[in-house]
Amino acid sequence: MKIRVATYNIHKGVSSIRTQPRVHALKKAITQFHADVVFLQEVQGRHDHLTARYGEESRGHRNWPARAQHEFFAGDSHHCAYGMNALYDHGHHGNALLSSFEIENSRNHDVSDHAYEQRGILHCVLKTEKGPVHCYVVHLGLFEAGRGRQTQALIDAVKESAPNGEPVIIAGDFNDWRNTLSDRLRKELGVAEVFDELNGGRKAESKISRLVNSFARREPAISPARTFPAALPWFRLDRIYVRGFKVESALVLHGTLWAKLSDHAPIVAELKLT
Repeated sequence: MKIRVATYNIHKGVSSIRTQPRVHALKKAITQFHADVVFLQEVQGRHDHLTARYGEESRGHRNWPARAQHEFFAGDSHHCAYGMNALYDHGHHGNALLSSFEIENSRNHDVSDHAYEQRGILHCVLKTEKGPVHCYVVHLGLFEAGRGRQTQALIDAVKESAPNGEPVIIAGDFNDWRNTLSDRLRKELGVAEVFDELNGGRKAESKISRLVNSFARREPAISPARTFPAALPWFRLDRIYVRGFKVESALVLHGTLWAKLSDHAPIVAELKLT
């Protein structure tokens, strides 16, 4: 069974420059993933301020849907689940999952490390023809120490909810620009990062790197794709990790369209259940 997945931080449905509304363009762009499962971060579940400013009574593309963004994006073609992370006077935002498969159940884990930065992990169990698939939508914090604690919370959540080697997809915005978390996730959960898996892991190393890692008893470096900022990606912030899947393809979507929609570029991967 093949599953096409995508992960995308949508910046609350407004452009990263001049904060122009982009929710309709985002919905159209998300359909271009042709994905069975879409992992979304910074999704607004309620948005009173923007609804009032760009409400349904406005005209043209500036219409701002009254529905929650995850419901608007899902439409009639996908099931959806939402986990609220940040609550404020005029609304709230969090992580969301869109799925062409039925979502059997979902649970949001609050992994906020301090009061000024609310973060969460949304766990959804998908009902597929080959059995359950566990999906975890992740958005980790900006500070390295906090990300370490949040990663441990993710590890604990996966071990508790998918303890017997069930298929797992973990995707989202890890804010892990120095790539300090991949080895830990690989060792603790048996997951593989899609680009590293596609490139062959150890086989992609140079002979010198392989020799150094061998003497140091160190695992080869994982090199996730560059996704931020979308206009000129340099930082490796967004990831897809899998267990129980063969990675058939993985791609970061670049170009003018994606640079206008959000500050992050999306990743799309084709997976085959093994």
